[in-house]
Amino acid sequence: MYDYFLGGTTNFAPDREAAGRAIAVFPWARTAARANRAFMHRSTRLLADRGIDQFLDVGTGIPTSPNLHEVAQRVNPRARVVYADNDPIVYAHAQALLHSTAQGRTAYVQADVREPEAILRSAGLRDTLDLGRPVALSLVALLHFVPGEDDAHAIVERLKRALPAGSALVLSHGTPDFAPAETERVAQVYRAAGTAVRMRTWEEIARFFDGWDLLDPGLVATHRWRPDPGEGDPDAGGATADGATDAQVSAYAAVAVKP
Repeated sequence: MYDYFLGGTTNFAPDREAAGRAIAVFPWARTAARANRAFMHRSTRLLADRGIDQFLDVGTGIPTSPNLHEVAQRVNPRARVVYADNDPIVYAHAQALLHSTAQGRTAYVQADVREPEAILRSAGLRDTLDLGRPVALSLVALLHFVPGEDDAHAIVERLKRALPAGSALVLSHGTPDFAPAETERVAQVYRAAGTAVRMRTWEEIARFFDGWDLLDPGLVATHRWRPDPGEGDPDAGGATADGATDAQVSAYAAVAVKP
């Protein structure tokens, strides 16, 4: 569904049917998906510019170019990226995630975020990343698919503990704060398709960053996190220069660094 919202070509009839039902109750689904993807691109560029050259992207999803390693390796061709996902369809398309630069490296791990130890102990991760040096942990548009309140925060804390000082957490998450009725209806569509969903409030999402230092501008609507020049940010509740509103995006995003 995410690939379909992004205009990708790696999606199937059931995906498109479910996406159509989602759009019927949440007409801005494409806007929200594209704002989220743009946040991933901006945050990856920023961290690569700051010198982080290792990335762990959990909940990768169907590859839709440009993927995280393409963004990071444009800044630093030596960047190393490990992708992790539990979807066998993603695994079938994982070769698209492995076209690294000659100087860098990418790997794919078949694993579920609900089993963080399996990710951390995987040969793909251990052979690709050095956990003694800073790593950017990317949990983008993932944790609203982990419905248990305590489970989701415990998972993130376990992954955070495994990373050294100077590492970063990149996270975006759906929220009911801006359009509660619409987000509940789209969550029902996902549940009917067999995917559990738990939208969280600003306060609940902020907990994922506990103990780490948020970069400016903190936890904000996804499209308001350091928009590229020309995108604008006229006020806290209206539309940005590209026409998106907080309600249409209905997600928060932030980046934090481990002190």
